[in-house]
Amino acid sequence: MLVLLGFAMIAVFMVLIMTKKLTPVLALIIVPTVFGLFAGAGLGIGDMAMDSMKSMTSTAALLMFAIIYFGLMIDVGLFDPLVRFILRKLGNDPAKVVLGTAILAAAVSLDGDGSTTFILTTAAMLPIYLRLKMSPVVLTCVAGLANGTMNIVPWGGPTARAASALKIDVNDVFVPMIPSLVAGIAVVMAFAWVLGLQERNRLRATAPEIWAVPETAEGFDGGTHPSGPAGSSGTGRGRKGTSPGGAAPAVDGSAGSSVAVLERTESAVDAQEAQDAQDAGLADTALDPNRSTLRPKLFWFNLGLTVAVMGMLIADLVPLPYVFMVGSAIALLVNFPRVKDQATQIVAHAPSIVAVVSMVMAAAVLTGVLTGTGMVEAMSAWLVQIIPSSMGPLMAVITGVLSIPMTFFMSNDAFYFGVLPVLSETAGHYGISAAEMARASITGQPFHMQSPLVPAILLLVSLAKVDLGDHHKKVLWRSAVVSLVMLGIGMLTGAIGIG
Repeated sequence: MLVLLGFAMIAVFMVLIMTKKLTPVLALIIVPTVFGLFAGAGLGIGDMAMDSMKSMTSTAALLMFAIIYFGLMIDVGLFDPLVRFILRKLGNDPAKVVLGTAILAAAVSLDGDGSTTFILTTAAMLPIYLRLKMSPVVLTCVAGLANGTMNIVPWGGPTARAASALKIDVNDVFVPMIPSLVAGIAVVMAFAWVLGLQERNRLRATAPEIWAVPETAEGFDGGTHPSGPAGSSGTGRGRKGTSPGGAAPAVDGSAGSSVAVLERTESAVDAQEAQDAQDAGLADTALDPNRSTLRPKLFWFNLGLTVAVMGMLIADLVPLPYVFMVGSAIALLVNFPRVKDQATQIVAHAPSIVAVVSMVMAAAVLTGVLTGTGMVEAMSAWLVQIIPSSMGPLMAVITGVLSIPMTFFMSNDAFYFGVLPVLSETAGHYGISAAEMARASITGQPFHMQSPLVPAILLLVSLAKVDLGDHHKKVLWRSAVVSLVMLGIGMLTGAIGIG
């Protein structure tokens, strides 16, 4: 009965949010409450939710102050140079923008923290998506895929959990899985490119005006902007003193010098026009170049503070929520000395904070009911029991496949410390090592990271103002493909063996 109720609860929850019958917050509260009562929780369901919520308070604090800190850094202009650099390199080609999103998210994911990755990626890329009228769901899909794939790095959490649960060295788990990680990232990049091409085709049909933008200075040297051929200006101005092929007629030294000066002047004017167009595209966004919160004189201080905060995240010397609390306090004090301005900045980010923290607290109801009623234990025990003994030699492969849905339905802690040891004990009878089982168990992470039980993904969809159901429609099957590819490469390289 508990097994049926557990799977039914998850299924109903997914259907309700994907069909948009309920918002995720309401579904996370109402669905587990109803099923918990059917499971016999009675009045104890409140204690289950509260006990789970206590374990979520540090996560809620982390997300709250991380939003304040990085939101503040966006307001004061720390990320403006990065966005301008990305705009220069990617131009207005949606395919390149989406691919750039995947590369950025994968690179930032090296710090092992999904929340930081999504905050930085959204800060840098969302204004570009909005300016080009691209779908933010594509951004969340690509960022979620990249981060989920990179989540198997030793300091990311799942790999360390698997190693700890089976009492083996973390390097024995991760190093043989590097080929799988590379293959997974390659698939993510392929998905990003295809999604980018789809966005390009859609925008050519629905928003052709984004292709008629002023050329950058590079465009006059054979750039790819579609607004005009290389060597001609977007405004139709001709090149004085140049031949049709673009070469200056060398009448004499003085004439050649004048032409060179004229060309440099025109290039500077064109570059300024391109910059002005770029600034106009960012107007009324979080990266508006004329916003009153900019603090250009404090750029190096803010950069140094951010590097220090990220360093503390990696070093893990003090709890992460406290790092962001102190970082936010210092940033507010230095950038906005007036008390009124400090209060204004905090209130400015209140909508994002409420959206994320409310979902984290609501997710505690779901996890509390799953654990408190015994549904998680019953579901994992049932899965172990239904595996026939004849499939014992395939336990590593089965574990890899099971890790895809199971880490989506339950926390990493529940899977790695509750289910994996049981599966590994069974696999040992067929000559499958604990290290192979641990490696197989982490291949489901690209899918796991899309779970509504993961606070970071709630943060991502909230910052991008994307519905969780829309995100799931686009990302779930792709993340399942990435997980299966990683599992397959692990089998081919021998990292995941057959007994």
